[in-house]
Amino acid sequence: MRKINIILFEPEIADNVGAIMRTCALTNSKLHLIEPFGFIFDKRNFARSSANNFEGCEYFRYDNWDHFLELNQNPNLFCMTRYGKKPISDFDFAQIKDEIFIMFGKESTGIPKSILKNNIEKCFRIPMVESGRSLNIANSMGIASYEVLRQWDYLNLSKVEVEKGEDYLERD
Repeated sequence: MRKINIILFEPEIADNVGAIMRTCALTNSKLHLIEPFGFIFDKRNFARSSANNFEGCEYFRYDNWDHFLELNQNPNLFCMTRYGKKPISDFDFAQIKDEIFIMFGKESTGIPKSILKNNIEKCFRIPMVESGRSLNIANSMGIASYEVLRQWDYLNLSKVEVEKGEDYLERD
Protein backbone atom coordinates (compact mmCIF):
# COMPACT_ATOMS: atom_id res chain seq x y z
CA MET A 1 0.00 0.00 0.00
CA ARG A 2 1.29 3.46 -0.88
CA LYS A 3 2.57 5.46 2.06
CA ILE A 4 5.26 8.06 2.60
CA ASN A 5 7.69 7.44 5.43
CA ILE A 6 9.96 10.31 6.45
CA ILE A 7 13.27 9.50 8.11
CA LEU A 8 15.11 12.16 10.11
CA PHE A 9 18.69 11.10 10.78
CA GLU A 10 19.90 12.52 14.10
CA PRO A 11 17.86 15.75 13.99
CA GLU A 12 19.35 18.64 15.93
CA ILE A 13 16.60 21.28 16.12
CA ALA A 14 13.31 20.60 17.92
CA ASP A 15 11.35 23.26 15.99
CA ASN A 16 12.26 21.59 12.69
CA VAL A 17 11.04 18.23 14.01
CA GLY A 18 7.83 19.86 15.23
CA ALA A 19 7.15 21.43 11.83
CA ILE A 20 7.86 18.08 10.15
CA MET A 21 5.51 16.33 12.60
CA ARG A 22 2.80 18.78 11.56
CA THR A 23 3.35 18.04 7.86
CA CYS A 24 3.42 14.29 8.52
CA ALA A 25 0.15 14.48 10.45
CA LEU A 26 -1.53 16.48 7.67
CA THR A 27 -0.25 14.25 4.86
CA ASN A 28 -0.85 10.93 6.62
CA SER A 29 2.88 10.16 6.52
CA LYS A 30 4.86 8.17 9.08
CA LEU A 31 7.88 9.73 10.77
CA HIS A 32 10.99 7.75 11.73
CA LEU A 33 13.41 9.47 14.11
CA ILE A 34 16.98 8.19 14.35
CA GLU A 35 18.79 9.06 17.59
CA PRO A 36 20.78 10.73 19.02
CA PHE A 37 18.86 14.01 18.98
CA GLY A 38 20.30 17.48 19.49
CA PHE A 39 17.48 18.35 21.90
CA ILE A 40 15.37 16.81 24.65
CA PHE A 41 12.50 14.84 23.12
CA ASP A 42 9.55 16.36 24.95
CA LYS A 43 6.07 17.26 23.73
CA ARG A 44 6.52 20.82 25.04
CA ASN A 45 9.45 21.31 22.66
CA PHE A 46 7.17 20.61 19.68
CA ALA A 47 3.92 22.29 20.76
CA ARG A 48 4.33 25.58 18.89
CA SER A 49 6.05 24.35 15.73
CA SER A 50 3.79 21.31 15.36
CA ALA A 51 0.68 23.48 15.88
CA ASN A 52 -0.45 20.79 18.34
CA ASN A 53 -0.36 18.09 15.66
CA PHE A 54 2.11 16.14 17.80
CA GLU A 55 -0.60 13.64 18.76
CA GLY A 56 -1.74 13.21 15.14
CA CYS A 57 1.72 12.25 13.91
CA GLU A 58 2.52 8.55 13.76
CA TYR A 59 6.18 8.44 14.72
CA PHE A 60 8.80 5.87 15.67
CA ARG A 61 12.10 6.30 17.50
CA TYR A 62 15.26 4.29 16.89
CA ASP A 63 18.50 4.10 18.87
CA ASN A 64 20.59 4.38 15.68
CA TRP A 65 20.61 3.64 11.94
CA ASP A 66 21.25 -0.08 12.46
CA HIS A 67 18.24 -0.29 14.78
CA PHE A 68 16.10 1.33 12.07
CA LEU A 69 17.32 -1.19 9.46
CA GLU A 70 16.70 -4.07 11.85
CA LEU A 71 13.03 -3.08 12.18
CA ASN A 72 12.51 -1.86 8.58
CA GLN A 73 14.23 -4.40 6.39
CA ASN A 74 14.96 -3.42 2.79
CA PRO A 75 13.17 -0.06 2.82
CA ASN A 76 12.57 1.57 -0.57
CA LEU A 77 14.90 4.40 0.39
CA PHE A 78 15.32 7.79 -1.29
CA CYS A 79 17.75 10.40 0.06
CA MET A 80 17.32 14.17 0.05
CA THR A 81 20.83 15.59 -0.24
CA ARG A 82 22.56 18.61 -1.68
CA TYR A 83 24.81 16.09 -3.45
CA GLY A 84 21.96 14.53 -5.42
CA LYS A 85 22.37 14.84 -9.18
CA LYS A 86 18.66 14.91 -10.06
CA PRO A 87 15.69 16.89 -8.80
CA ILE A 88 12.95 14.90 -7.08
CA SER A 89 10.61 15.62 -10.00
CA ASP A 90 12.82 13.39 -12.20
CA PHE A 91 11.79 10.33 -10.18
CA ASP A 92 8.67 8.45 -11.30
CA PHE A 93 6.90 7.82 -8.01
CA ALA A 94 3.62 7.15 -9.84
CA GLN A 95 4.95 3.68 -10.71
CA ILE A 96 5.63 2.83 -7.05
CA LYS A 97 2.72 1.03 -5.42
CA ASP A 98 4.32 0.37 -2.03
CA GLU A 99 5.69 2.39 0.85
CA ILE A 100 8.63 4.68 0.25
CA PHE A 101 11.10 6.11 2.74
CA ILE A 102 12.55 9.59 2.20
CA MET A 103 15.59 10.28 4.35
CA PHE A 104 16.80 13.68 5.54
CA GLY A 105 20.11 14.19 7.35
CA LYS A 106 20.97 16.17 10.42
CA GLU A 107 20.87 19.90 9.92
CA SER A 108 24.63 20.46 10.30
CA THR A 109 26.14 17.60 8.29
CA GLY A 110 23.39 15.82 6.36
CA ILE A 111 23.11 12.09 5.68
CA PRO A 112 26.31 10.06 6.21
CA LYS A 113 28.25 9.59 2.96
CA SER A 114 28.19 5.80 3.35
CA ILE A 115 24.38 5.77 3.25
CA LEU A 116 24.33 8.12 0.26
CA LYS A 117 26.84 6.00 -1.66
CA ASN A 118 24.76 2.86 -1.02
CA ASN A 119 21.71 4.63 -2.49
CA ILE A 120 23.38 6.86 -5.08
CA GLU A 121 20.73 6.26 -7.77
CA LYS A 122 18.00 7.37 -5.37
CA CYS A 123 19.61 10.60 -4.18
CA PHE A 124 17.81 13.79 -5.17
CA ARG A 125 18.08 17.48 -4.51
CA ILE A 126 15.90 20.55 -4.69
CA PRO A 127 17.28 22.95 -7.33
CA MET A 128 18.39 26.32 -5.98
CA VAL A 129 20.87 29.09 -6.70
CA GLU A 130 24.48 27.95 -6.94
CA SER A 131 25.53 30.04 -3.94
CA GLY A 132 22.95 28.39 -1.66
CA ARG A 133 23.88 25.46 0.56
CA SER A 134 20.46 24.12 1.47
CA LEU A 135 16.88 24.92 2.32
CA ASN A 136 15.51 24.46 5.82
CA ILE A 137 14.91 20.75 6.45
CA ALA A 138 11.21 21.24 7.26
CA ASN A 139 10.68 23.15 4.00
CA SER A 140 12.60 20.51 2.06
CA MET A 141 10.53 17.75 3.62
CA GLY A 142 7.31 19.51 2.62
CA ILE A 143 8.49 20.00 -0.96
CA ALA A 144 9.56 16.36 -1.29
CA SER A 145 6.40 14.98 0.30
CA TYR A 146 4.09 17.02 -1.88
CA GLU A 147 5.95 16.07 -5.05
CA VAL A 148 5.39 12.40 -4.24
CA LEU A 149 1.77 13.07 -3.27
CA ARG A 150 1.22 15.06 -6.50
CA GLN A 151 2.40 12.06 -8.49
CA TRP A 152 0.07 9.87 -6.42
CA ASP A 153 -2.88 12.24 -7.08
CA TYR A 154 -2.78 13.43 -3.45
CA LEU A 155 -3.50 9.96 -2.10
CA ASN A 156 -6.42 10.08 0.37
CA LEU A 157 -6.04 13.83 0.99
CA SER A 158 -8.90 16.28 0.69
CA LYS A 159 -8.64 18.50 -2.37
CA VAL A 160 -11.33 20.88 -1.13
CA GLU A 161 -11.89 22.92 2.02
CA VAL A 162 -14.00 20.83 4.37
CA GLU A 163 -14.38 23.09 7.44
CA LYS A 164 -15.98 26.12 5.79
CA GLY A 165 -17.18 24.28 2.71
CA GLU A 166 -16.02 23.88 -0.85
CA ASP A 167 -18.13 26.89 -1.91
CA TYR A 168 -16.82 29.26 0.81
CA LEU A 169 -15.47 31.83 -1.68
CA GLU A 170 -18.70 31.91 -3.66
CA ARG A 171 -20.83 32.70 -0.60
CA ASP A 172 -21.50 36.22 0.74
